[in-house]
Amino acid sequence: MIRVAVVDDERLVRSGLRMILGTAPDIEMVADCGGAEAVETVLRCAAEVVLLDIRMPDVDGLTVLRQLRAAPEPPAVAMLTTFDAQEYLTAALREGAAGFLLKDSDPEQLVRAVRTLAAGGSVLDPGVTRAVIGGYLTAEDQAAAARAVSGLTPRESQVLSLLGEGLGNAQIAGRMGLAPSTVKDHVRAVLGKLGGINRIQAAIVADRAGLVSGARAPRGAW
Repeated sequence: MIRVAVVDDERLVRSGLRMILGTAPDIEMVADCGGAEAVETVLRCAAEVVLLDIRMPDVDGLTVLRQLRAAPEPPAVAMLTTFDAQEYLTAALREGAAGFLLKDSDPEQLVRAVRTLAAGGSVLDPGVTRAVIGGYLTAEDQAAAARAVSGLTPRESQVLSLLGEGLGNAQIAGRMGLAPSTVKDHVRAVLGKLGGINRIQAAIVADRAGLVSGARAPRGAW
């Protein structure tokens, strides 16, 4: 079972997400709370995936994200956002967010997103894809991205290209015919060589470097 926690200042939003995710047979909702008690609650419940409101009145979502990512075994955190919160996206990405979802995402998309996050993948709602990609590497042109990946081995480049498709470690292992533990080691090496970035950042670099099939146009769900 995938242990999931929802952090949002609006009780109605939390109830709605709990109801949607609770219908999936492989997802267990272990907690829902506001921002003030978020870090303590999430860590106490050992949530594997957290859906976190990016903008809350009591405790800022970025602060909660930063504290969760500093935990010894941090959960995968996807930020819940709205169209008017795009100024927070780049900051959340730099703090280690594993995905961005709109609060009114389709129920099936939310369930798929949780499964992807639990498998080590990244998720990006089509509604915020352009803002995330455009806002993060605005100064990173294709040549600079190519330089960033030039130090990777051929196998690491292949792993990066699959990260660019938004695949989790298990999916990459299946695609490459490798053990998941081997893929985990390759992913760690790739992220380290690219400057200690996270999976979404790596996916953007892969896109800019031309390693992703059909790259250039911002993609939808990763």
